Amino acid sequence: MATNITTSDAPDPRAAELANATTSHRQGNFVISTRKLPISKAGPIEAMEKDLGIPVPEMIFGDNVMAVEHAPSRWRLEFNARNALDGVDKTGEQMLQVAHASSWSASREQTSAGIKEVVKPFDWSYTTTYKGTVIVSGGGAGEGQHNHERGPNWTGQFQPDDTPIPIELLKRRDPILFNDEVVLYESELDDNGASVMTVKVRVHAQRMLLLCRLFMRLDNVVVRVRDTRVYVDFDSETVLREVTWKEGRFEDVKQRLLGRGIRPEGFAAALRDSSQVAEILPTVNMWKDSVMLMP
Repeated sequence: MATNITTSDAPDPRAAELANATTSHRQGNFVISTRKLPISKAGPIEAMEKDLGIPVPEMIFGDNVMAVEHAPSRWRLEFNARNALDGVDKTGEQMLQVAHASSWSASREQTSAGIKEVVKPFDWSYTTTYKGTVIVSGGGAGEGQHNHERGPNWTGQFQPDDTPIPIELLKRRDPILFNDEVVLYESELDDNGASVMTVKVRVHAQRMLLLCRLFMRLDNVVVRVRDTRVYVDFDSETVLREVTWKEGRFEDVKQRLLGRGIRPEGFAAALRDSSQVAEILPTVNMWKDSVMLMP
């Protein structure tokens, strides 16, 4: 059964509030934690925007966190809104939206002033390269931190690994001991689509699966799904991570959904279902890595 985790006394005046909003479940040597609080207020939003250098989405859940921690080593993988948004392009150099701005504007008969509003100096679709924050024993999330119990070459960082996530094991109807979902941020893209990042987890006796998903739909332009799956084997204490980027033209997605028997009146609802959309989008990038945490 999940219980609220406790924390030691801290000078942070919000420590008690954060602790009360946090739920954790321990399975073997791993602790899976989720924290859910309301949308951030003006003060924290302004601080985050100053820190990141870009405006944040309309709905930002800056206190929300999902984390997996290996208790013996204090190795931790967490997902939070601030670091997710830090993975958004801030230069404009990789903005697909710029190439589509004229067609997007033409489809709505916008003025040149409208186009200027579209082409902002950052990726305003909030598409991110984020795949989680690794925090190694001793604090901090940088590369090169060592856990000397595992030798001087152990950094706790993920390394390339072709081992696939065992989907067949996850398809088994084993009892679910803990599951939860956390929203990190959401934007309606100026009423022309949606960009949503969520994290889901389900824990079984011998294994767990976490899915961090960025679902971005820019109406009449493009649809994207960026998934980070994290699989933990509690017996071997191995963590596998699989990152998949999918993308397709809006019109292609529409035709594929209609080709699957989705009736025109149900198209809008289907297009908001990231699971249905992810099934039909082509994969444009994919990689796998892992980290072993047992001594």
